[in-house]
Amino acid sequence: MSNQLIDVYNNIVKKNMLEAFDDIINDHQIPKISKISLNMGVGEAVSDSKVINKAFEEIRMISGQNPVITKAKKSISTFKLRAGMPIGVKVTLRRKMMYNFIEKLIYIVLPKVKDFKGLSFKGFDGNGNYSFGIKEQIIFPEINYDDVDAVRGLNINIETTTGDDEKAKFLLQSLYFPFRD
Repeated sequence: MSNQLIDVYNNIVKKNMLEAFDDIINDHQIPKISKISLNMGVGEAVSDSKVINKAFEEIRMISGQNPVITKAKKSISTFKLRAGMPIGVKVTLRRKMMYNFIEKLIYIVLPKVKDFKGLSFKGFDGNGNYSFGIKEQIIFPEINYDDVDAVRGLNINIETTTGDDEKAKFLLQSLYFPFRD
């Protein structure tokens, strides 16, 4: 499957970045997306261990690869949580899988969000990385609505090779991320 975003990055974005920023001297300094992390915290897994398996399957269908089950580092008696209990699921996407996910996110998933007005610029962390959350996993086309036992949120972190938010904003906007004006 040919990915259009890889072609856009190689043919258009690289040239525009070289023209827009004077401190970029050669092609190796051009910022790019290095990885995307998907994270789903499942607090209900403390009382029902089957919930973590359902979240594992949903993240696997959304990302296209097997996730890792995250475990609690500390015991917290208020939440009846013991160290080593599974409390979340995460997966890291790189290269072609990452670009496939971005394309699906931009063209299919985000337009399905109710009252979507664009992504906020407040999600940048000061080091060129962008994070945002999705409130419902059911907006992904791989998730069958009839099989969903509960609506769960999902965090998406996009890591770039630049340490500058301005360059990261330019990069993501050039890759058609729908930001608010």
